[in-house]
Amino acid sequence: MLNDPIVLEILMDITDDEKCSIPIIECMLEGKTSAEEISEETEIVLTLVRKVLYKMNDACVISYTKTKDPKTKWEIYSWKFEEDKVYDLITKKYDKLSEQIEKSVKYEEENMFFVCNNGHRYVFEKASEDNFICPKCKCSLEYQENSAVIEELLKEKAAVI
Repeated sequence: MLNDPIVLEILMDITDDEKCSIPIIECMLEGKTSAEEISEETEIVLTLVRKVLYKMNDACVISYTKTKDPKTKWEIYSWKFEEDKVYDLITKKYDKLSEQIEKSVKYEEENMFFVCNNGHRYVFEKASEDNFICPKCKCSLEYQENSAVIEELLKEKAAVI
């Protein structure tokens, strides 16, 4: 699982700590369930282990059960890595990206664009309001064919799917 670069990207986005989170996750995948066990096994300070665990819990990629130690009456947290939740996050991320690309394609298809020599780009309505003069640099605006932009967005969408 941790060999998958997409999984690693999602987990690093969640924890923002590659150095600590990978050994912690590996330890959990090997069956270690308590922060203390993980800290001991990885030689990562217990507070850092807990910090990473809490971040992953907030993102719902790990869960915990709470029990009481019969002798000390202290609460014991047992953590479990939820692999299926990571894949759910990946699916959501790609669905959102695909939706954003689709909106961009629609915007490109439904509009006519004008651009100045400095690269400022405007839809027809804005360009005509300003008499086809760029409001930023005062250069004249020229029609820009956007079929290449649409084609590139469609390629990007195909790569996402």
